[in-house]
Amino acid sequence: MKIVLVGTAFPYRGGLAAFNERLALEFQSEGEDISIETFTLQYPNFLFPGKTQYSNGTAPDLKINRSVHSVNPFNWRKTAKAIAKQNPDVVIFAYWMSFMAPCFGTIARVLKRRCNAKCIGLIHNMIAHEPSILDKILAPYFVNAMDGFFTLSQSVFKEIELFERKPKPKSWSPHPIYDTYGALISKEQACRHLGLNPDKRYILFFGFIREYKGLDLLLHAMANERIKFSNIHLLVAGEFYSNEEKYKKLAEHLGIQNITWFSEYIPDNEVNNYFCAADVIVQPYKSATQSGVTQVGYHFEKPMIVTNVGGLAEIIPDEKVGYVVEPNSHALANAIVKFFASDNAIKMTENIRDEKKKYAWNILTAKFRALLK
Repeated sequence: MKIVLVGTAFPYRGGLAAFNERLALEFQSEGEDISIETFTLQYPNFLFPGKTQYSNGTAPDLKINRSVHSVNPFNWRKTAKAIAKQNPDVVIFAYWMSFMAPCFGTIARVLKRRCNAKCIGLIHNMIAHEPSILDKILAPYFVNAMDGFFTLSQSVFKEIELFERKPKPKSWSPHPIYDTYGALISKEQACRHLGLNPDKRYILFFGFIREYKGLDLLLHAMANERIKFSNIHLLVAGEFYSNEEKYKKLAEHLGIQNITWFSEYIPDNEVNNYFCAADVIVQPYKSATQSGVTQVGYHFEKPMIVTNVGGLAEIIPDEKVGYVVEPNSHALANAIVKFFASDNAIKMTENIRDEKKKYAWNILTAKFRALLK
């Protein structure tokens, strides 16, 4: 097939770019002719909460063309015409927020007038983690321009129906494992690199820090006396997309001393140090769809504690590879204490090695081809 993927990719950074690139590499390895149309402008700077939108890494071995301007309607038509000239069989729109709905929806509509490509929405988030009125206003314009949909969790699969005028073909497959962040190394080696004491027991909170990710819940859990005065230490690794001072003042107010902040974007070649230093990964999210952090955890074979929101519980079998708890600090504290008090870690790691086989990239691409048929 000739496939064009429209979405974020190098030189942009972040989990969505990493997903699109890894998916394209998988299709490419399977013999498909795939290219990516990414952005000349992704977000206006005043809308971007981080320090930079751009990667400092190297480009993947893919055909990536910077063509899409997210807020210029004249560009949308120009981009659609250029894609149509490639005569693709399918155009995948990697959608994650309603801000992109006018851009992607217009490109799809112009495409359909100029070629026979099927337009498939690859939906990471249908409704934002922090919803706004724009989700209701803009999302239908995108949804009703698609010929079908593919999601990474059942919860997102169901949300599409809220915006459809009529049902369209849909399929889903769990988020595959990120296997592009380096090799497993020993805890001692990882701690040495990060300047940590390998004798401590480490919890890792990883990724961009936003309100919905529940770091405040985890800080309150760390203040539980069973944890606060123990050998359990919290690592917070990621760039703040919300008020950094608020979280650090909360930790100070709670008297939490057993915490180390790595308050910056973690480049791809450093990710393995943080995961390999950790004994358990904690995702205390207040809302979720699916999570790339979970699949990085699977790659590094780390037990995980997640909250029962969105699609997280779909891929973390409770008591088998970790714990699924309600999104509150008491439940999180109980799960942390239970994990370190038991001898389940070795057994969970063994289970993870079996469970992760379900999340191969070729399983997703096979389901995608089935959707097209």
